Amino acid sequence: FCITLLIVLSACACALGYVHARCSRPVLGDERPELYLPLLKGKRVALLSNQTGVIIQSDGSIKHILDRLLEQNVNVTAIFSPEHGFRGTADAGELVRNDVDVQTGVPILSLYSSHGANRPSEASMQQFDILVIDIQDVGLRYYTYYITMCRLIEACGAYGKQVVVLDRPNPNGHYVDGPILDMSLKSGVGLLPIPVVHGLTLGELARMAQGEQWLDSAGNNCTVHVIPCLGYTHHTHYSLPVAPSPNLPNMQAVYLYPSLCPFEGTIVSLGRGTDKPFQQYGHPRMASKYTYHFTPVSMSGAKHPPREGEVCYGVDLSQLPHKQIWEEQINLSYVIDAYRCVMSGDSIPDKFFTAFFDKLMGQSYVREMIENGYDNDAIRARWQDDVKAFCEQRKPYLLYRE
Repeated sequence: FCITLLIVLSACACALGYVHARCSRPVLGDERPELYLPLLKGKRVALLSNQTGVIIQSDGSIKHILDRLLEQNVNVTAIFSPEHGFRGTADAGELVRNDVDVQTGVPILSLYSSHGANRPSEASMQQFDILVIDIQDVGLRYYTYYITMCRLIEACGAYGKQVVVLDRPNPNGHYVDGPILDMSLKSGVGLLPIPVVHGLTLGELARMAQGEQWLDSAGNNCTVHVIPCLGYTHHTHYSLPVAPSPNLPNMQAVYLYPSLCPFEGTIVSLGRGTDKPFQQYGHPRMASKYTYHFTPVSMSGAKHPPREGEVCYGVDLSQLPHKQIWEEQINLSYVIDAYRCVMSGDSIPDKFFTAFFDKLMGQSYVREMIENGYDNDAIRARWQDDVKAFCEQRKPYLLYRE
């Protein structure tokens, strides 16, 4: 594969003349213009980004990478927008039309429009010479931004375009957990044979996808330049300055996402359509066990959410300490609790799980073990050897200390 790593020997941004405030947190790839601007000189540039592609300036304010590139006279000719759109307000999986950024006049080319999710058109690919990727991922196999990146790398390889990844920390990068994807369950929420929580940054994941030959032949041979972060390790707890998508509004939701997203493949609400998405779960049939309740309603970013207008009884996790969430890692106890509660008593529903559950988990055995009465510890034990093997497999591609 053809991938380059643009890095300097210094381990601290201060040694390069950055102000001291920038040393108190990781220095992101987009904050290192001396490394990526030379690659863009004289080129027509496309940008894959959304509302998360911001640069934190020395005074603490933020500026979008698009504005910074234009200030540096970079010829940005197109913007690719991922799931949720360029401004990050669309629902999960919602089709987003092509548009124009009103602030800059740069055309926005949606990857969630009628020509198919994550598949750029030939006309789109003819509008640029090099692609810059600056987007905040949250480090889960079913979070779709990495899939968009991989598909664009494949497209760039097919059309002879280069790619520059401005790397960002992974807020869930401090651990690896969950089943490895069974590729027979490959879908729009699972592209690569990696665990649910893979622990990699997008730059590292791009390196691994090419190195392991997981992309198509064009993608595996595409020239990808990774601009790494400084001052980041896989033990760094990085708080996001901007919400990565409409239903991950805060770090509590980002940290609980690995454990609560499986509810998307059930008949239980995980709080979409409330002020605590991915921070609570409930169902009308759980009233026999819980008094805490919420009622999902249709709102921006959560149009017609599951169990809309129904009073759902369940559990509020919005105040669970971050340290406890980190220590528990993927906690299937929540899904197990809801399953046992909903599927007991009179008038049991025809189903609890949908086909989407297996796609999210990447294996059918998780659902089968829950249905057969196994607890969280027993199910987690099933994937531990796979996680250990993956951690060894990923070592050649790591850019940051474990």
